[in-house]
Amino acid sequence: MVSNTYTQKVKNALLIILILISANYGVFGQNRGFIIPVGKLLIDAHDAPYQQIKPGDTLYFVGGNRNYLLIKNFTGKAGKPIVMINKGGAVSIDTDHYFGISIQNCRYIKFTGTGLPGEFYGFKVKRVAKGAGMGIGYLSSDFEIDHVSIENTLIAGLYAKTDPDCETASSRSDFTQYNTVIHDNYISNTGNEGMYIGSTKYFGETRKCNGKDSLLLPSLLVGVKVYNNIVKYAGWDGIQVSSASKDCQIHDNVVLFDSQKQEDDQMSGIIMGGGTKCDCYNNFIANGNGDGIECHGLGGTRIFNNIIVNAGQNFQVQDNTKMKHGIYVTDVSVQQDSSFFLMHNAIIRPKSDGIRFASEKSKNNIIAGNVIIGPGNYDYYENGNSGNKGVNAYVMFQNGIKNVLLANNYTARNTSLAGFASQNLSQPNDFQLKGNSPLIDAVDLNAKAKITFDFLHHKRPFGRKSDIGPFEFVRDTKNQSRKK
Repeated sequence: MVSNTYTQKVKNALLIILILISANYGVFGQNRGFIIPVGKLLIDAHDAPYQQIKPGDTLYFVGGNRNYLLIKNFTGKAGKPIVMINKGGAVSIDTDHYFGISIQNCRYIKFTGTGLPGEFYGFKVKRVAKGAGMGIGYLSSDFEIDHVSIENTLIAGLYAKTDPDCETASSRSDFTQYNTVIHDNYISNTGNEGMYIGSTKYFGETRKCNGKDSLLLPSLLVGVKVYNNIVKYAGWDGIQVSSASKDCQIHDNVVLFDSQKQEDDQMSGIIMGGGTKCDCYNNFIANGNGDGIECHGLGGTRIFNNIIVNAGQNFQVQDNTKMKHGIYVTDVSVQQDSSFFLMHNAIIRPKSDGIRFASEKSKNNIIAGNVIIGPGNYDYYENGNSGNKGVNAYVMFQNGIKNVLLANNYTARNTSLAGFASQNLSQPNDFQLKGNSPLIDAVDLNAKAKITFDFLHHKRPFGRKSDIGPFEFVRDTKNQSRKK
């Protein structure tokens, strides 16, 4: 007869075996969890044991120091992504390699650094000596990247694109990058762009393929959401989004001290490149060397509720011909008769013009409800031989004003009478309004042109009319108050 003691020992042994198995291929509820130890640098879904990973499963990356991470060939499903998350601590990468983290040929994945409560960035790329901090490419699509910090890279902080080549089905006719979601990340001290999302070669690039010149068109991006990121001290552009032709939002980001290398044609806080149609809103961009926001896209773009402070102020200070503007709009890839809405932005002390509008192909454009103060070109135009007046520095129409409704903007040489909550103007809340501000209830536009929320996502308008600038005035009374 088998004793109860023996039976219990067998049960305990089986339990230990199950625990040991789960340490490598854990089973948690309906979805499975796979532990990736610190020493594992290459994780390929084509290799055992990762071949058995299914949509909805989770890869747990054990916290600790790694030289790099290379993740390849994982495919989840819509609504059931494969989750990649840190476990037990932050994953830290300090490397002389060519990348910190590389994600290749993956679809329907969520890469998140939320694995440890109290540790906001669970993946930390501290240094990459020979390349980029993080790359998501090689036909990757439908991915979410969040809570990753990237610092001290030779080139860009984060790439999210697939460049076409002669060998793979990566050109525009064969591949579309869907649902690129990048949020709650921190990027600092990059050699080139902070974020490089989509290809800047929207019109294609000629290469030799099988001995013949071939025009290779890069893939389009559909469904881009870039939000709640912090980008500081980028060598080139802070956030660059290109070839994002549909359903694109860039919002609630903080971009500080962009364009540190002062590289020509690579200088902006946020740039919407060729082939892009985005809403760009509620961003705080300050103290960069480049333009605050550049738009070279398709049109159909709304740029609103942004705060842009000191754009280009420290760039080539003694040379007025080296211009940097608060917002700069061009015809690089504009679709004929499309429109731009530039509304409720605060543009403070740009080196050159507040807004420079250089689109002739667009029509029914609106520039309204903006507060523009202290553009550097005011005296340059007023006292120079450019043929312009000082007031043209607030909104400069490079090719003459055409097809633009210009209305309800507040312009001034200094900030003293605008009624801001603080004259410091070094952080977003300084731009909230006092009760006597002339910006309150000063925008009167038809319903089609209205923006329905402010910088804090409060309802707009609160009163009879919308307020000029990014904030609606918060009024507390006995019977009413503004709420989110």
